[in-house]
Amino acid sequence: MQGNNGNITFIRDGVRLDGRRVDELRPIKIEVGVLSRADGSCYMEMGDNKVVAAVYGPREVHPRHLQEVSRAIVRYRYNMASFSVEERRRPGPDRRSYELSKVSREALEPVILTSYFPRSVIDIFVEVLQADAGTRTAGINAASVALADAGIPMKGLITSCAAGKVDGQVVLDPMKEEDNFGQADLPIAITPWGDITLIQMDGDLSRDEFRQAVELARIGCGKIYEIQRKALLDRYCQMESAAQEA
Repeated sequence: MQGNNGNITFIRDGVRLDGRRVDELRPIKIEVGVLSRADGSCYMEMGDNKVVAAVYGPREVHPRHLQEVSRAIVRYRYNMASFSVEERRRPGPDRRSYELSKVSREALEPVILTSYFPRSVIDIFVEVLQADAGTRTAGINAASVALADAGIPMKGLITSCAAGKVDGQVVLDPMKEEDNFGQADLPIAITPWGDITLIQMDGDLSRDEFRQAVELARIGCGKIYEIQRKALLDRYCQMESAAQEA
């Protein structure tokens, strides 16, 4: 769609380029327990994002001087595969990977009952196989499910979603083109009871737009939470059925 000035028009008559309304999420798919060698794992698709999360632990910390006598430490490693984007990226971590690893760990830590496992570590690995805007939110959602699959005691799941501003309008769950050419992006992560554990913003929003974006992202998180919960329940039902048959 072309605007009068030759630029792309992302929203026309309330419909976005991919056919969604401004308050609609991209299609989501979650599979639990996809890696047999991990203590817990999850494969997630959010739109064209494809992400795998694996959890190992609680286990012994190496090197031992990193141990905390009263709690487990949580380590989170976010990585984008070199083939995950159109232009092949350089393999290995970069500054952005370190930043997203840090903020994602901080988003999850408040609900993990680390005091149950002193002197140990819980390792979370998130690998982005295909990227299409919102990889940090997809990674947090997958990691939260993988933690539950690993049986890590938690107060509740963490759910993450972003809102953005495109063509002067606040939208839910921006896709790649909206993220690249929009005016703002605001990812959040929340607990089931509404506490925000992550909030970041890139771009410009007025005070009213900021409130609207946060509320829209909260609504999106609520919808994703139900998908996370259903995926875990389906996994446990399958495991129970397999145990009964055995």
